[in-house]
Amino acid sequence: MRQVFLLLLAALCGFAADRPFRPPAVPLVTHDPYFSIWSMADRLTDEPTKHWTGTTQSLDSLVRVDGKSWRIMGVDPPRTQAVPAMPQTSLEVFPARTIYQFANSAVSVMLQFVTPALPDDLDVLSRPATYIVWSVKSLDGRDHDVSLYFDASAELTVNTMDQMVEWSRFKIGTATALRMGSRDQPVLQKSGDNLRIDWGRLYVTAPPDAGAAQAACDRRVARDEFLKTGRVPDSDDLNEDRPGRSRMPVLAWSFDLGRVGPAAVERHLVIAYDDGFSIEYLHRRLRPYWRRDVAGANAGAAALLRAALDDYQTLSARCARFDEQLMAGLERAGGRHYAQLCALAYRQTLAAHKLTADVDGRPLLFSKENFSNGSIDTVDVTYPSSPFFLLFSPKLLEAQIRPVFDYAELPRWKFPFAPHDLGTYPLANGQTYGGGEVSEDRQMPVEETGNLILLAAAIARTEDDASFAAHYWPLLTKWAEYLKQKGLDPENQLCTDDFAGHLAHNANLSLKAILALGAYGKLAEKTGHPSEAREYAKLARGFAARWTKMADDGNHYRLAFDAPGTWSQKYNLVWDRLLGLHLFPPEVARREIAYYKTKINRYGLPLDNRAAYTKLDWLVWTATLADSRADFEALFEPAYKFADETPTRVPLSDWYWTTDAKQRGFQARSVVGGIFIKMLAEKLER
Repeated sequence: MRQVFLLLLAALCGFAADRPFRPPAVPLVTHDPYFSIWSMADRLTDEPTKHWTGTTQSLDSLVRVDGKSWRIMGVDPPRTQAVPAMPQTSLEVFPARTIYQFANSAVSVMLQFVTPALPDDLDVLSRPATYIVWSVKSLDGRDHDVSLYFDASAELTVNTMDQMVEWSRFKIGTATALRMGSRDQPVLQKSGDNLRIDWGRLYVTAPPDAGAAQAACDRRVARDEFLKTGRVPDSDDLNEDRPGRSRMPVLAWSFDLGRVGPAAVERHLVIAYDDGFSIEYLHRRLRPYWRRDVAGANAGAAALLRAALDDYQTLSARCARFDEQLMAGLERAGGRHYAQLCALAYRQTLAAHKLTADVDGRPLLFSKENFSNGSIDTVDVTYPSSPFFLLFSPKLLEAQIRPVFDYAELPRWKFPFAPHDLGTYPLANGQTYGGGEVSEDRQMPVEETGNLILLAAAIARTEDDASFAAHYWPLLTKWAEYLKQKGLDPENQLCTDDFAGHLAHNANLSLKAILALGAYGKLAEKTGHPSEAREYAKLARGFAARWTKMADDGNHYRLAFDAPGTWSQKYNLVWDRLLGLHLFPPEVARREIAYYKTKINRYGLPLDNRAAYTKLDWLVWTATLADSRADFEALFEPAYKFADETPTRVPLSDWYWTTDAKQRGFQARSVVGGIFIKMLAEKLER
């Protein structure tokens, strides 16, 4: 009996080890902070799809097989005929694609969401268009009559459900497109955190030869007609158009696949959102990057949809190749679990930004501080996400920090240190963090100043080009002088972990300042300032030697210089390795890693001794300090376990409790791009 029990236990443990990754939320249509739709359940039929904020934004799909219909996306709306869910057999999340598989006794259905988030092609990356792709085949050796249904609701076009909507149709050559948008179109009229877009228009289109029917009408009407006939209504119903009252308008499509046998039959459509104007920067409205040529071929939505239809085959193949190559590289860098978590973070990182064009066409990329305070282009949000952009597109990192540098050069910015943000999304008209007059007490002076110097140096290292730093050299010099005076032993102030409150003599913040001074010395060397290069290299080495004594607490280093018996993650130390500064002896990182291994909870290493919560981005930065794969995995694997087991079903949170995996705060933020730091480190060292 004991032997049988042990065999059963071993089998169960093996099953658990091989269990597919369960994302806390699944990216479906993810482009920017307003056009970002997720499934927040184990199965795509368990709940309605939602905006990253948790507000319902329904996408629905049905499959009709030999006259009987099955749900594969969404739930049954109120007062409609119940439709059984087709069993979901698998889910895979790749960097640019999400793939669901469904099957019953007759057919299997593969449902893909393909977002061409290709960082080396800004024209494609900036297109707010996702392909939804169905592939159906017979499983029982017989042919079946199959048709498909899809709808997208008015919820995608309004902030609150009391707003009026309008819809219509138009032609793109021989293809038909449906569109919907709010009636009032309050373009860039409000800013804040928990908001959804209520200007611009949602579009759905499909190739003209796809055997499709379409209608803009009430969801119940569209579904009832499909359940009866396998088609949506023949015409639009434009009478009552107030969502959330007596009707729920949708853009509805159906595809007649005819007789489907063992060979897969595929159909696809394009869902897109054109906001017209995306960001207000220093009181001028910026268009999305794909729309920058307002007088030419990229003038509007028709051109966007035409390009998306024309490029489907090419982009679908490119996304598959990109996913395959990136997943292989991630697995080599950090293992299979590392690759899976990075794949989940990939589109989330990009979708927390909006890529716009300046008046001269130059790209400007603006982040939104999701469910934190809604700030736009926050420097200490750009800093943790920077490994993603340094790895895939340093030009996009330039596009994020250039607006901050330009703002800091204006007379209105009166401080000797760097700004925290540029406003509240989507209005980037000047810093709002800290109150109306931007109180100095509410600043992060050493934090943001160190961040921007380090990022400028990282761009120069990854591109082997210091022209960005050279352009802003007087500003960088002013900031380096500030850190020279204030950085070694920071005064009582906030750092990026502002939720923990003010702290004086912060050892990890001091690390940032010291490494930024060393980075400035490297930049001085690259930009033809040899005396400054020598001065700051010597200064940084001297500060590093002093730090190791000031922070020493025996077998580890302190949270604050004046606080014996404390500890904290020294994640900022990773730049010593990434930038090749070599200011600190290797023993510093080794001693810290050995100590951290004694403090790990079930779901990760706490941020410091003050609380049991951690930050996902910083945890992976800290793990990257490890010399060995075994030590990296010792710190990383609990973070993977958090994502796989957290009961909080939201787009990946970066702030959570290490004891029970519950979200402490924040979700859908770009900072999860920081977990790509392990792969970045491997690349830079090669």
